[in-house]
Amino acid sequence: MLELLAIESKCPEVITMSQIDNNLKPLPSAVSVLIVDDEPGMRSFLNKALSKKFALVETAGSIEDAEQLRSRCHFDLLIVDIRLPGRSGIEWHEALDEQGRRSDIIFMTGYADMEVAITALRAGASDFIMKPFHLEQMMSAVDRCIERRLLKRENLMLRREVSIGYSSTIIGSSEAMKSVKHIIERVAPTNAVVLIQGESGTGKELVARQLHLLSGRQGPFVPVNCGSIAPELLESELFGHTAGAFTGAKGNREGLFSFASGGTIFLDEIGEMPLKMQTALLRVLEQKAIRPVGSEKEVNIDVRVIAATNRTLVEEVEAGNFRRDLYYRLNVLDILIPPLRERPEDVVELTHHFTRQLAADLGVREVVWSHEDMVKLQQHEWPGNIRELRNMIERCILLGKPPAEYWKQQIKSESLSSQGYPLDWPLKDVEKHHVTSVVDLHSGNKSAAARDLGVSRKTLDRKYKEWFDFSGEQES
Repeated sequence: MLELLAIESKCPEVITMSQIDNNLKPLPSAVSVLIVDDEPGMRSFLNKALSKKFALVETAGSIEDAEQLRSRCHFDLLIVDIRLPGRSGIEWHEALDEQGRRSDIIFMTGYADMEVAITALRAGASDFIMKPFHLEQMMSAVDRCIERRLLKRENLMLRREVSIGYSSTIIGSSEAMKSVKHIIERVAPTNAVVLIQGESGTGKELVARQLHLLSGRQGPFVPVNCGSIAPELLESELFGHTAGAFTGAKGNREGLFSFASGGTIFLDEIGEMPLKMQTALLRVLEQKAIRPVGSEKEVNIDVRVIAATNRTLVEEVEAGNFRRDLYYRLNVLDILIPPLRERPEDVVELTHHFTRQLAADLGVREVVWSHEDMVKLQQHEWPGNIRELRNMIERCILLGKPPAEYWKQQIKSESLSSQGYPLDWPLKDVEKHHVTSVVDLHSGNKSAAARDLGVSRKTLDRKYKEWFDFSGEQES
């Protein structure tokens, strides 16, 4: 049976490795494949063919051997013979489904049993190939399988973008924003690491998305807020983990770096990353490889890294909160986004853009802005930058009130801050109001708020649980 595959030079009908390399579309290199077949010749042949395409290819002669490999590493694709000693490939496939596996599977068989093929496909197999087969058949099946996998990832990210109302347009005609756009156009086609700096709410993620959009990379854009993930879980979230790597790790799980294969990962609030993870990230940037938690093997990756921060990283380096070598590695190309108060000429353009967009999304009439409103908008300091401007416009549209009402509320809030809290407030209410105000000031970033308040993140989480868990309110 293997003769058709093994003696390529003697059989003109068999597609050679060089032909495969020239004819098939290139597949993402950061893909892991596990081949399970009890015939050594078949394992060797497929290993040789697929190793030229993918970062990691392993082989196993039985289900037991395959399970040992899966306990140490996540595999994107399984190529499995149906008839195996002790346990069939389909039985194993069904067991993996029950465990919530995240691997695609292609079945092989040397027996022309149509019922078995139908059973396999109904069970969720990606493809079914009869032995003996030409190498082109297998490579085409693998190609289709990986493409479907990447498409699922892209669709997932698109659904997320639609759900949050993402727009890829960078608004602003000021000289400062023209300079930012020019840098984006020059930097985007490269694979260089980019560090985006700017205050909260200035649109750092939007710039990162534009860099990805213009890069031509085919994989997804994967944003990660380093400050919103618990430090003890961050490594697993980014790099993935194997079954049993820690308490609660019941199965293998791919990390966000693997999810971003062929695309871009955006590490927002990189200044919030713990020092231990900074060391691990530096190694990833240098080696172009990740090691899942609990795994003994590294997996090569093809991912562009874009980082962002609202902190001054140079000061963080001097304070010992950020690694100097990682800062220099991230700061290959630097994009500084100016705050909205430094470019008031962009406020009018942004206001009209958000008014049209939000009115259409909400299905209500647009707010009519007077000349006086526009002057006030341009004179406002906008400590929350573009995010604050957008939220103000949305509030005016939803309430159907003129912008003047917003300014009255702002004056009331400023008066309260300057005069202190009402004397009849209980101490716990003062504490709650002050703490939640600081968290709101940091756009929900509790790690940053905890630093300003002079308490630990754990203390802040405990306070939120104490205040909100029993009142029916949802924690932000």
